[in-house]
Amino acid sequence: MNSTPQHHDAEAAARAANSPLVRDFGLLITSATRLEQRIDSALRRECGISHTMLEVLILLCRRSGEEISQRQLADGLTLTSSGTTRLIDRMEEAGLVRRVPSPGDRRVALVEPTAEGRTALLGAAAVHARVVEEFFVGPLTADDYTRLTGALAAIDRALREDTG
Repeated sequence: MNSTPQHHDAEAAARAANSPLVRDFGLLITSATRLEQRIDSALRRECGISHTMLEVLILLCRRSGEEISQRQLADGLTLTSSGTTRLIDRMEEAGLVRRVPSPGDRRVALVEPTAEGRTALLGAAAVHARVVEEFFVGPLTADDYTRLTGALAAIDRALREDTG
């Protein structure tokens, strides 16, 4: 039996890498990533927009007539300010959104959906719902789905409360 410090470190590292917490959290991340990829792929193929673009349209259309700044979009999407600017640039070029100056502060650009953007949202929402139903809801019993969404809400609340 090899009892060198390197062997001990290798065994300790293997135990840490195979711990139930690491495995379970990895399963959550892997599943979420795969679902995101399925949604994005279906949206690109069937609607010509990315999942992130759909998220922008959802944020813009959620409250009809409410003005949203690029900064608010960046916060809602967890993107950097420059990443949001590039995304809005692409969406504006595609005719999905338009920037308008804020009446209260000319330095602030507000973003609003165009008629084409609202139409794109409707088609993309149907594709999104179909993929989510198939791969997020479908594999679970109704009770398991209720427990899962309740658990995810509890995790989200804990993370929002602990902002430090």
